Amino acid sequence: MALLEVNQLEVYYGVICALKGISFEVGEGEIVTLIGANGAGKTTTMQSVVGLIPKRGGTVTFDGHDVTKTPCHKIVQLGMTQVPEGRRIFQELTVYENLMMGAYTNKDKASFKRDLEAIYTRFPRLAERKGQIAGTLSGGEQQMLAMGRAIMSHPKLLMLDEPSMGLSPLLVDQVFEIIKDINRDGTTVLLVEQNAGKSLAISDRAYVLENGNIVLSGTGKELAASEMVRKAYLGG
Repeated sequence: MALLEVNQLEVYYGVICALKGISFEVGEGEIVTLIGANGAGKTTTMQSVVGLIPKRGGTVTFDGHDVTKTPCHKIVQLGMTQVPEGRRIFQELTVYENLMMGAYTNKDKASFKRDLEAIYTRFPRLAERKGQIAGTLSGGEQQMLAMGRAIMSHPKLLMLDEPSMGLSPLLVDQVFEIIKDINRDGTTVLLVEQNAGKSLAISDRAYVLENGNIVLSGTGKELAASEMVRKAYLGG
């Protein structure tokens, strides 16, 4: 069953067509990846699906609800949460305060406490740094905080935009392991990544975006074996 269905999505920036009627779906329990070069439309896709930028045409259906024109904060309440490119943590707040912001839809104090402890268990470094100003964290720690903040909202669908950007190879491996763990715990994942090799290796299915069009789709293994994908995104 498709948790997210995107049908003929069109987005314009002024007179420039950024998304040219793309269609894709994310099944419940899957990890699905969108890969493509800079400017292909990956981030635009994420932002339009979650309601951050307007759509010129097409529909978005999430968990049986038509959310094409639903405001972003309402979409979060339905269970779709995005970790944006560049992390976008609240730099001047502490780690703990950032996690509190992620749980703004949860009014139950006991539930919040359980969720917080679960985040600290998954990300021990955040427990160590809980009173630290978030802007002083390392890049890897900020990525963990951004992911932890998103998980605090109990998403059915977690959307991750370039989670490995700017991280060392060791931290990149760690981030992808965390994504697999989150998915194994029952959260569906939509991933946008330039690290095609790593993302395809953990993906159930994937789509290739070029110039606002989806030009190829298949399982993660199929795309990793595709000559076009190997030449364009996997270094030969």
